[in-house]
Amino acid sequence: MEQYNVTGMSCAACQSRVEKVVNSVDGVESCAVSLLTGSMGVEGSAPPEEIIKAVESAGYGASLKKTNKQGASSANYEDSLKDTETPVLKRRLIFSVILLVPLMYVSMGHMLWNWPLPPFLDGNHVGMGLYELLIVGFIMVINQKFFISGFKGLLHRSPNMDTLVALGATASYAYSVYALFAMTRAVMDANTDAVMYYMDQFYFESAATILTLITVGKTLEARSKGKTTDALKSLIRLAPKTAVILDGENEKTVEIDEVKVGDRFVVKPGDSIPVDGIVIKGESAVNESALTGESIPVEKKTGDAVSAATINTSGYMVCEATKVGEDTTLAGIIRMVSDAAATKAPIAKIADKVSGVFVPVVIGISFITFVIWLFAGQTFGYAMARAVSVLVISCPCALGLATPVAIMVGNGVGAKNGILFKTAAIQELTGKIKIVALDKTGTITTGIMRVTDVISTKDSNEEELLRAAYALESKSEHPISKAIVEYAIEHDTGLEETTEFEVFSGNGLKAKLSGAQIFGGNARFIESILGDNKALSETTVKRIDADNAKIADARVSEVMKELAALGRTPVLFTKDNKLIGLIAVADTIKDDTPQAVSELKNMGIHVVMLTGDNEVTAGAIAQQVGVDEVVAGVLPDGKEAVIRKLMEHGKVAMVGDGINDAPALTRADVGIAIGAGTDIAIDAADVVLMKSSIRDVCAAIRISRATIRNIHENLFWAFFYNVIGIPLAAGAYVAAFGWTLNPMFGAAAMGLSSFCVVSNALRLNWIKVFDGSRDKKVKNPIEHSIVGSGADPTDVIIDNDINETNIDEKENKEMKINVNGMMCAHCEAHVKKALEAIDGIESAVASHEDNMVTITSSSDVNEELIKAAVTEAGYEYAGIAQ
Repeated sequence: MEQYNVTGMSCAACQSRVEKVVNSVDGVESCAVSLLTGSMGVEGSAPPEEIIKAVESAGYGASLKKTNKQGASSANYEDSLKDTETPVLKRRLIFSVILLVPLMYVSMGHMLWNWPLPPFLDGNHVGMGLYELLIVGFIMVINQKFFISGFKGLLHRSPNMDTLVALGATASYAYSVYALFAMTRAVMDANTDAVMYYMDQFYFESAATILTLITVGKTLEARSKGKTTDALKSLIRLAPKTAVILDGENEKTVEIDEVKVGDRFVVKPGDSIPVDGIVIKGESAVNESALTGESIPVEKKTGDAVSAATINTSGYMVCEATKVGEDTTLAGIIRMVSDAAATKAPIAKIADKVSGVFVPVVIGISFITFVIWLFAGQTFGYAMARAVSVLVISCPCALGLATPVAIMVGNGVGAKNGILFKTAAIQELTGKIKIVALDKTGTITTGIMRVTDVISTKDSNEEELLRAAYALESKSEHPISKAIVEYAIEHDTGLEETTEFEVFSGNGLKAKLSGAQIFGGNARFIESILGDNKALSETTVKRIDADNAKIADARVSEVMKELAALGRTPVLFTKDNKLIGLIAVADTIKDDTPQAVSELKNMGIHVVMLTGDNEVTAGAIAQQVGVDEVVAGVLPDGKEAVIRKLMEHGKVAMVGDGINDAPALTRADVGIAIGAGTDIAIDAADVVLMKSSIRDVCAAIRISRATIRNIHENLFWAFFYNVIGIPLAAGAYVAAFGWTLNPMFGAAAMGLSSFCVVSNALRLNWIKVFDGSRDKKVKNPIEHSIVGSGADPTDVIIDNDINETNIDEKENKEMKINVNGMMCAHCEAHVKKALEAIDGIESAVASHEDNMVTITSSSDVNEELIKAAVTEAGYEYAGIAQ
């Protein structure tokens, strides 16, 4: 997505106009304009020059946002977030009020309450008229922006809020000038009654008050709008400006842009870490609250990762730079928050449609009001007052700001707490989730495995078992392998070299050790290797009794059941087609997981756990954390199929942290990546949690629900205000209730309406995102197992069927299509999700480098459906690949 600064917009009608002209440019796939930040996000292949030209042709200004090496926007972008509008409006307001006071003294004070006037004006009605004309002229010059912007919009056939203000003030002023000249004729004719009549027809004070009160509202609005971007501005300010690097053994302070990957840098107590890196010397505690929202410092030692903008609280560290500039974690966070602000939530579409026609409709209503009152026999002045009131009370800004201000504030609240929504649409959708699927390892549990049992068979011994396991597992990066390796090292087991190493994904490992064939893996895999499904039930192992007094024999199958009941995962090992024992490992559940699951269930969400563990182990963990349902024995490829099945029952969020979670994260309505997970998982996800806590899932849902509730309140106020205010201003209630509206009060209401909307959005800053006591208790709508077939929710579902469906793809059909416009992994994920939503398509693998998507389908799929899905996703369908 390319981002631009847009200037000259004053209301939602301007925003709608800019979007319309940019979307009409060849090569533009989508365009979202933010009135709040004055920014525009454009996707497609259209050159920036064409886009800027289109914006300028519509009467506005545009410039490409430049990014510096920090990845966050440069000074140009940071300046665009500064509240430069409020100081200008305050100066205009001060001068307007200074001139308005003497004007109101004469027009209202003297005329209504007979306040004294200087001798040269006392009784001089023409003089008073000239006096008011001059002062109002100065006020109009001070607030000339309304007229320049308003009439420019009219000339470009895109009238905006400023057009309404300009027309209202101009009409009042012009009619008053006419009355003044008519008064001079009456004075020449010595017609005293006519002089007094025309004196009452002066609307100079209305023109001046309209401009001043609108400026009051715009000032309050601008000040409130400035606060909505505080979170983003705070993130940008966190970026360190300098770093202390080691040049040989000497320390040298350099600009942050000069730091390169591989440089060694020094971090002293109290210093901000300049770039992402790895600790190569020293230990310390680092405050990471700027990125994660977690206030407790994290201990760092040699080999641990550190992130830019975090604070070293105690020790001296030397680190090696691994990510600099736009690749740092901080830059990524700023980019996500900024990109989210440049997108639109689906709920904004209603307001956008109304805003596009709002101003022309209001101008039409104003004209009709004027004509009707004239035909009803009212005076020209009365009819004009009603028409002007309609113009100045109507407020498209309230409609245009209702959604983006709430999205921006909600996004900022999330960023402060380490919760990052990638788009406004996802921020809206997260609150509508009905099912949450949790990966077990690294999500529900810490992901740090520990060896709990080493049990050899009667024909082997622990030393032989551990040597074989160490040699085999040392070449794997799997968490279970790491646990076994750590245990072997702790027990001084010698490492022997293996050959012909092979990985069987989701099942086990194979290698040759000193000429002997060794295997390690789960029970199903080992049974297939031994070729005898009775092997585990007939083989005995040596175990120490509970009283540690004697060695007892037990069947392998019995031992495995006992271990699984305790939540431990047994790994079996064979040597030359003979079982030599098993090693059990266990993953510890995160302290806050049970509370998080309980909070999710209180929010009316069905919680499912996905795991590759066997049913007994999975059941033991599920019982501890309290999930509604568990799917056990699911292979990595099977997770995506489980998510697809869950989606038949409602909106699904998938929470995971590993590479094998990426397909499921992409398939789910909302993919949520735990921040400590892999880069691939984070890229595939829609929401990123910087902390590795499921309670942040609850917090993300609370933020989303509060944001949507706030948007509904804002939209209600904006529509209600206009629906009630416009008829009142037009005089629709005169006959029934005798109600009329002075244009000055209409202007005051217009100015305050947007301020009220923005102020209401700022209330989101008070959300207590981790306070579950405020959750609306909702009954879980799903009271049965939804992956299985009507079983009790606490039953464990063994996902063999889904795995077999995934593995057996021989009957499926494959086709390749060309898709233009994909630029990154996120684009690939977007296209993948769009295509896999089509009935019959089992999977879609996209490559932005080749502009190609490989589709696997279970039946023939209409090419028009594929084309429509790609186009709707915002990309160009270029036909079936030859």
